[in-house]
Amino acid sequence: MLSCTSVLYEKYPFLMRYFENGVKNPDKNIAHCILFYGNDIQAQYELALEIARMLNCTGTHLPDCNCLNCNWIRENKHPAVITISKVDNKPSDDTSKTVISIDQARMIKNDLLVTSEYHRVLIFCDRDDDGNVCGLNQNNFQEPTANALLKTFEEPPQNTTFFFLTKDKSDMISTIISRAQSFFVPSKLEENREFSYVRDLMNDYLDIERNQVLDFNDDILKLIQEYGALEIFTQMQVYLEEMLKSNIYNQHLKIKLIEDLKILEKAKKQLQLNMNIQTIVENLAFDLILK
Repeated sequence: MLSCTSVLYEKYPFLMRYFENGVKNPDKNIAHCILFYGNDIQAQYELALEIARMLNCTGTHLPDCNCLNCNWIRENKHPAVITISKVDNKPSDDTSKTVISIDQARMIKNDLLVTSEYHRVLIFCDRDDDGNVCGLNQNNFQEPTANALLKTFEEPPQNTTFFFLTKDKSDMISTIISRAQSFFVPSKLEENREFSYVRDLMNDYLDIERNQVLDFNDDILKLIQEYGALEIFTQMQVYLEEMLKSNIYNQHLKIKLIEDLKILEKAKKQLQLNMNIQTIVENLAFDLILK
């Protein structure tokens, strides 16, 4: 059976080689703020833990090293490799349950004032009701908390690395994005054919009039605010693909649907380039309805 590390090397050879080479550099040549984005948050979390293992290894520095630090990190018990979420590592008197709080920010800043023999790694993420790792967004990692930590992110103590895990870069406030080195982590999960979030939006999109485009634009933005841009664009694509399957002999509609799928693919590429989300959605809405 393949180890978790072996699976990561198999799934993400470029990312693993990149960080392995950076860690092996005498100056530990990796960014102190790293943002992972993509649909598979669990894979991002495992990547962050593996990089933390590389940074703290005191043994052979091989993927199967069994030094104390490597084993601690594999068991998620290392004292300097910390998960920060709305439920993980909160002060005892912190009653907030839905956000990474200002009190947590203060606790992090105070903890980092104490020197450590380890390379400290703080992994910022979210959790669902079942405890599964989920992505950050502006609801669970709000601007006041992020701003309280900006100076720490800009000038961290020596041997400290921060990871931020999210589905879409557009879900993060711009001040975090500007301070982090971003890496897209492709999803290796089975493709999701779900489109329930966009069903009502897309049911009558072919009948939308020119004077209703701005309403269509606003409806897309509302869904993105709730579920994330990548999820909504993907579900819109799935909806159109299902329409295409059902209308394969309708040549006129088939041409329209194929063009609209290209428009959505363009929007997803623009998202990866970190273009302004409102600009992306406005272009998308006008292209889908007016072309």
